Amino acid sequence: MYTLPRLLDINAKSRVFRDSKKLVIVSRCLELEKPWVIEEFRKKGYQVVTACPEAEHVNMLGFKLAGVLARCSFDEVAVLTIDGSMHCTQLHWMLEEVYKFMKPLGARRHFVVYEDKVVEASEKTVKYSRYLAKIQKLLGEVKEE
Repeated sequence: MYTLPRLLDINAKSRVFRDSKKLVIVSRCLELEKPWVIEEFRKKGYQVVTACPEAEHVNMLGFKLAGVLARCSFDEVAVLTIDGSMHCTQLHWMLEEVYKFMKPLGARRHFVVYEDKVVEASEKTVKYSRYLAKIQKLLGEVKEE
């Protein structure tokens, strides 16, 4: 059913990574639901690997990504998910967390598929999405107990 390599299944120094300057970690379900989106990223030079935080714990995915970044140099690492998925949101947080302690030189980017369009989200948006109190304040709905 799925044919793209899973992040957890390939060696951290695999030729899949060594031969690439841009990496995108894609929600596995996109391979079936929106394959055209993945093809767009391939055309832009991204090496595609998949992950599913509903089936794979985000700590395992993050540790694997850290291992890859310790061994390979990328100009860019991106995450591409379905917007609104409570599981997939973890992939965006994971990328930010790994970059926080690894401090790799390459850029990081965040993309979501929303109504059949690819939308880029800023690092700040990803960070804020972790903090419900900050979002409440931005929406003007602060209720302190």
